[in-house]
Amino acid sequence: MSEKTILDLYRNEYGNARPDHYTHVAPEGSRTLSTEEFFQKTSALASALERLGVAPGDRVMLLSDNRPEWHIVDLAVADLGAVSVPVYGNLIPSQLSYQANDAGVKVVITDSGAQMDKFLQIRDECPALEHLVQMDGTPAEGVLSFDQIIADAGSPDNGDRFWERAAKVGEDDLLTIIYTSGTTGEPKGVMLTHGNLVQNVIPSSRRAILKGEYLALEFLPLCHVFERMLGYLYMYRGLKKAYCSVYHVGDLVADIKPNVFAAVPRFYEKVHDKIQEKVSSAPAIRQGLFNWAVGVGRKATPLRLAGKQPSGLAYRLADKLVLSKVREALGGQVVVCVSGGAPLPMFVNEFFHALGVPILEGYGLTETSPVIAVNGMGPNETRLGTVGRPLENVQAKVAGDGELLVKGPSVMQGYWNKPDKTAEVFDEEGFFHTGDIAEIDDEGFIKITDRKKDIIVTAGGKNVAPQPIENELKRSSLVDNVVLIGDRRKYIVALFSPNDEELLRWAKEQGIPETPLEELVRHPKVLAAFEEVITATDQKLARYEQIKKFAVLPVMLSVEEGQLTPTLKVRRRVVEQQFSDLIDQLYEE
Repeated sequence: MSEKTILDLYRNEYGNARPDHYTHVAPEGSRTLSTEEFFQKTSALASALERLGVAPGDRVMLLSDNRPEWHIVDLAVADLGAVSVPVYGNLIPSQLSYQANDAGVKVVITDSGAQMDKFLQIRDECPALEHLVQMDGTPAEGVLSFDQIIADAGSPDNGDRFWERAAKVGEDDLLTIIYTSGTTGEPKGVMLTHGNLVQNVIPSSRRAILKGEYLALEFLPLCHVFERMLGYLYMYRGLKKAYCSVYHVGDLVADIKPNVFAAVPRFYEKVHDKIQEKVSSAPAIRQGLFNWAVGVGRKATPLRLAGKQPSGLAYRLADKLVLSKVREALGGQVVVCVSGGAPLPMFVNEFFHALGVPILEGYGLTETSPVIAVNGMGPNETRLGTVGRPLENVQAKVAGDGELLVKGPSVMQGYWNKPDKTAEVFDEEGFFHTGDIAEIDDEGFIKITDRKKDIIVTAGGKNVAPQPIENELKRSSLVDNVVLIGDRRKYIVALFSPNDEELLRWAKEQGIPETPLEELVRHPKVLAAFEEVITATDQKLARYEQIKKFAVLPVMLSVEEGQLTPTLKVRRRVVEQQFSDLIDQLYEE
């Protein structure tokens, strides 16, 4: 393997030149950069940051939505041997202050004035912070213009200097510090080297076999290691890229027409729910046609997974009349999707495969760069209901208590400034403790059953894994999210977060007068509907797993309120704390 650093991966992208290599798509329009324009900006920014005093090992914080400039900054910082510290746009000033000070950030780059205002509020609290740089808009006093520092550093020598510096960067050099969003506790800065990422990208590329002519859509936040690693994989394979915000992708994906993209399970669930909602309001004959076609698609799935193409008159008709038209919602050109960040419900995965949109479900953590295991595009490389086999350079085993342990070159160097926390997650054999409960079958496919910390131990001593039950409950279109409670309690209760759009539509069909959501969730008909959802699920559960009481929350759980991580995983402890009074009521005799 000749590629040792992400700059080596980028060289493959640079060598696959095209006039429309990078496109930023937004509701107000799009703009495109050629391969050469992107490189000129990247090499000039590297020179500009060098002028500002950024040296090997210095930390540069980046707060930006997805756009070509995200990768321009990332590559320029890496070229200097410096360390990028990407952060989420929804962080508040106090959170940014903590991360900037913990990492000792020297330069901050933001995409907008609104985001820069957060750093202007905390600048005096960050003694190591020397420069603020803003991409869009007119910078405030004391803030540098991104475009201006690039223009000032313009030189015909920038390109040669970029590759000369790149040659000095090694695989063991620290590439990035990524702060875990975490479902509990204080954020920890995960230290990943160039080698960590490269050793994750190249084995992953053998599972997701992508052609250079494909268009990859990047809409999950690039500050998250999942989308970031895939961005490097796209570099390695020389793909064209389209960037857009996660908030706008639903409106833009059909026009972008990507061949490949990654998403968290909630995205696929929402697409599934939208399709089902549309079908449910169609005439009976069209509903019947849709259900027949999806049924034919389901029968074709095993053939595809075995590497064969479905044929026959029934499949051709189903695809022409229904399946191909449904695929148009995603642009009609999707070859493969990737899912990660949380468990993908089986029924959603089966639905997309039936449509002819294969999803490669994978699994990993920030600490593992991130992929530990992923299903593949080759024959018999995917098993639905699992996260695939471990990558070829990852050792995986299950400990006596069921926890998945891994070892390999993509596992982090440790937590920044937290040697004690680092020591806690590695054992004496060097295996990293993932914190997830897993099973590995005879053919090596891994099934994640739950988070170790999320396992509920009832007052009667029974262990209950909440995630599989919650996924089953989320089959109902009325349910956006659900959290099971019951640790050290006598029985299990559920807090439902409703799908507000679907609930309002359903209520109208039921003849319920227009009512605010906080009142609607207490309506007898609504409570009866959620009771039916529970009853259908309880029939499949052991008695001690069954839900005895429930409440429907008057809100949808959100990232903004701290109830979800940026990858839309539930922060159980936050939910339990915020709704503690309601939970206590459910346990009153």
